[in-house]
Amino acid sequence: MELHDVWFVLIAVLWTGYFFLEGFDFGVGILTKLLARNRPERRVLINTIGPVWDGNEVWLLTAGGATFAAFPEWYATLFSGFYLPLLLILVCLIVRGVAFEYRAKRPEENWQRNWETAIFWTSLLPAFLWGVAFGNIVRGVKLDRNFEYVGNVWDLLNPYALLGGLVTLTLFTFHGAVFTALKTVGEIRVRARNLARWVGLVAAVVALAFLLWTQADSGDGKSLVALIVAVVALVAALVANQAGREGWSFALSGVTIVAAVAMLFLSLFPNVMPSTLNGNWSLTVTNASSSPYTLKIMTWCAAIATPLVLLYQGWTYWVFRKRIGTQHIAPDAAAGAAH
Repeated sequence: MELHDVWFVLIAVLWTGYFFLEGFDFGVGILTKLLARNRPERRVLINTIGPVWDGNEVWLLTAGGATFAAFPEWYATLFSGFYLPLLLILVCLIVRGVAFEYRAKRPEENWQRNWETAIFWTSLLPAFLWGVAFGNIVRGVKLDRNFEYVGNVWDLLNPYALLGGLVTLTLFTFHGAVFTALKTVGEIRVRARNLARWVGLVAAVVALAFLLWTQADSGDGKSLVALIVAVVALVAALVANQAGREGWSFALSGVTIVAAVAMLFLSLFPNVMPSTLNGNWSLTVTNASSSPYTLKIMTWCAAIATPLVLLYQGWTYWVFRKRIGTQHIAPDAAAGAAH
C-alpha cells in the first residue's frame, strides 16, 4: 500500500472519530431544546458534555490539518469550493464554544436563555451541514481540468446532499439521546430513552435511503458490507434502547456512524473529490497528494503523537464517567446564579 493510500485511510479514521464523538455532543446540544423542560435539566445536559466537547473538536482540527498536509490539492479545492457552508460551520463552532464558556458567567435568565439558544442552533446547523458537505464530496462536484470548483453554492444543495444532511442530523440526535440516557439519572433519563426511540426510527428510514442511493451510485462489495453493518447496528441500537441497555445502545449507535462514514470513504476511493463534468478531472489520492517524503515525515509524527492523544482523551472520559441528574445541580446554579 502506497503512503498516499495510507493517509487516505488515516484521514477517513479521523473524520470517523470526529463524527462519533462530536456527533453525540451535537445531539446533546440539540436536545437542550427538545428534551429539557427547565433550566436545571438544560444544565444537566450541558454538564454531560461540558468536560469533553472541546476535546472532541480536536479530531476536526487534526482531520483538517492532515488533509492540508497530505492532500493539499484536495484541501484547496474543498475549502474554496465549499467556502460558504464551511465558513458557516466554523462560525457555529466558534459561537458554540463561547456559549459553553459564557452561559453561566452571569445570573440573569435572559443571558442564560440566549446562550442556551445559541448552543441549540450551533449544534443543529453543523450537524446538518456536515452531511451536506460529505454528500457532495461523495457524489462529486463541478471540477474543471485545473481541479478548480466552477459551480456555485446552489449546486451544493442537491437532493442527494440534502438527504445526507438529514442523515447526519437525525443520527447525531439519536446518538446524543442514547448518550444522555447513558449519562443521566431520573426522569430525564427515561425521557431521553423514549425520545431516542422515535428519533432512531426516523434516522433509520433516512439513513437506509441515503446509503442505498450511495451504494447504487458508486458502491462496490466493500461498501455493501459497510452498509449492512450500519443498518444492522442501528436496528440493534434501537432494540437495546427499548430494553433499557443504554451502554449497548450508545456503542451500537456509534458503530452505525462508524460504518456509515466508512461506507462513504469506501465509495469515494480512489477519488478524493470526483468531477461531475469529466471523470478525468477528478481529484484522486494520486494527483492530490503531497510528495512521498512529506507523507513519510507525517507518518512518523502521527505514529508518535496519536497514541498520546488517545490516552489523554480516554483518561478524560474515564474521569467523568459517572451519571448526573438535577439533584447534582447546586441550588444557586439551578436558580441561575453563576458558578
